[in-house]
Amino acid sequence: MSYRMRFAAEDLLRCRFAISPLRETQGAVRTLSRPDRHGYHLPWLRQARTVAAGLDLAPLRLLVPEGGYGPDFLHPTAEVPLAALEDELAAVRAVDPDEARTQIAAALARTPGADRSRRGRAMLADPAGTVRQLAGLYEHVWAALLAPHWPRLRAVLEADVAYHARRLADGGMQRLFTGLHPQLSWVDGTLITTGPPAPQEPPGLDGGRTDARQDAPGAGPGLVLVPSVFFWPEAGSPFDPPWQPTVVYPARGIGGLWEESGPTASTALVRLLGANRAAILSGLDAPTTTTALAHRHAMAMSSVSAHLAVLRDAGLLASRRYGHQVLYERTPLGIAMATGGLA
Repeated sequence: MSYRMRFAAEDLLRCRFAISPLRETQGAVRTLSRPDRHGYHLPWLRQARTVAAGLDLAPLRLLVPEGGYGPDFLHPTAEVPLAALEDELAAVRAVDPDEARTQIAAALARTPGADRSRRGRAMLADPAGTVRQLAGLYEHVWAALLAPHWPRLRAVLEADVAYHARRLADGGMQRLFTGLHPQLSWVDGTLITTGPPAPQEPPGLDGGRTDARQDAPGAGPGLVLVPSVFFWPEAGSPFDPPWQPTVVYPARGIGGLWEESGPTASTALVRLLGANRAAILSGLDAPTTTTALAHRHAMAMSSVSAHLAVLRDAGLLASRRYGHQVLYERTPLGIAMATGGLA
């Protein structure tokens, strides 16, 4: 099964990246449901299972089954590069109840008998209340399972965006999608998403989606690319109108996400720069923010900022702004020093 989306010139001008805490929360729930498929996250799962045992995740799992249709209103489009969870949940709560009921019915129809179960009937009878319940659950999941780790997760996501933004600047859309995900390709102005066959939508409950095998011309809103830590290994398919076309794909660097320590600085580098600056330079193998570095190295923000300023003034680091964040990365000289390339 493949999705094809053709893009006009105005679409290309509106293609952008976004980081979504809500999508990471949804991915975390999915990871809890299928730990066998998410080996990279075992260290997180060992901690999360105990906390998750006190949360009623059944409504979320019922409406967003593994590999099945999930209501589009649960995936609002981020209007800024780095969305706040509060803003995303406000968009969820603002959905029209009639639209919510249509999409809830489509999701329940994926699981035989779900629409006739006690919980399913209650969801359909009170879609506005169901929306509030779902938003509240995601809020609890975020606070309990993701908020403590968000600096680490955000660092990986921001580094991924910086990497692919450079590829887009260097070679356009074709270069971007060549390395974004094996299921994504760019051919003659058309984004093609391939994957396993999708199950048929129940008659009359298609949730507003078109046949995935048909070409869907871009309607001018562009495409939002959302890197994710927990949605792995697949890439999510674009949404159909009236929802913002969006592709969710696995972020680079997931393999080392839960490592407790980064690369160890060499003795010579420690003697030259000092232990803290050497540790920051050695571990900075992807663009990272001051907040993430402070969390990673257990240092005060002010101390990290001072060390970064010294390393930047020495020509070992470069900084650039992404939205409201400043990302630091090693220069060629910094890479050579951190990896022993000057020896």
